[in-house]
Amino acid sequence: MVEAQQRRFYIMDLRYIGFLLVFISTVLQAQTQEEKVRQAEMEAAQLRQAQLTTLLDQGVDLMESQEHEAANEIFKDVLKKSKVVPTDLTFYFGKNSFHLGKYRQSIDWLNKYIELKGTTGQYYKECVDLLDKANQAFIVVREEEKQEAKSILAADYDIDCGPSGKVVCPVCSGNGVIIQRGSFGDIYKTCPYSDNHGNLTCEEYNLLLKGQLKPKF
Repeated sequence: MVEAQQRRFYIMDLRYIGFLLVFISTVLQAQTQEEKVRQAEMEAAQLRQAQLTTLLDQGVDLMESQEHEAANEIFKDVLKKSKVVPTDLTFYFGKNSFHLGKYRQSIDWLNKYIELKGTTGQYYKECVDLLDKANQAFIVVREEEKQEAKSILAADYDIDCGPSGKVVCPVCSGNGVIIQRGSFGDIYKTCPYSDNHGNLTCEEYNLLLKGQLKPKF
């Protein structure tokens, strides 16, 4: 009877060992499959990065060849395809935008490069120089736009005020009164241009834009 029990235990041990071997084999196969998936994902990511780097280099070559419009399209393509924006792209985008005369855009991207790289960036000195030039150019452009707007409004053009024929007075913002800050509190003055409801007729509005509307009192 003892021998029979020993045989049963021996058979159970063999079964347990067999089950254990099957379990270990399954786990190892699963781990191997996961490693293959991770490896494939890593290789795909490296390939995408290599393609983006090549594309970015093409954009830089075009920019250096003064083909700024073509370079701009490539930089935008890299930006669209990137999960994380390459730091150097912020500099290239800013530099190329400057040469395109897009000074506001240039300022934004060049500032972003400095935010990301600080003073240790490879292009820091060139970036600061371009940023200074972009800021100066942007001021000039804004002033030119102001002068152009004045010259257009001073010409014989009339603004269409719509079917109501009335416009909210820009002097008093439709309040009918002008509020001035004084040393002893606010001073309220009746708007010399608008009606009691803070409106101007279309004719009055166009005269005001041209600097030809005379105050009522």
